[in-house]
Amino acid sequence: MATRIRLRRMGSKKAPFYRVVVADSRSPRDGRFIEEIGYYNPVSQPEAIQIDTEKAIKWVNNGAQPSETVRALFKKAGVWQKIAETKAAK
Repeated sequence: MATRIRLRRMGSKKAPFYRVVVADSRSPRDGRFIEEIGYYNPVSQPEAIQIDTEKAIKWVNNGAQPSETVRALFKKAGVWQKIAETKAAK
């Protein structure tokens, strides 16, 4: 099963709120997911990004591919650096 780490849109019209989820790549954007690993709120000032680093590292090490947007959020939150460190340590 090919897994992706991607955003799931929540919130109301013109007030988006996203959850960072691990999902099967074939499932729809807002459909079934395996696990929620964080959230992203672009509307708040400043933008709110909260990611469970341990879960993100576990899923990337197990082969889940982050989308381009999630990869950018990982870099902003500092998670991508920790993922790179764990890969270098192996």
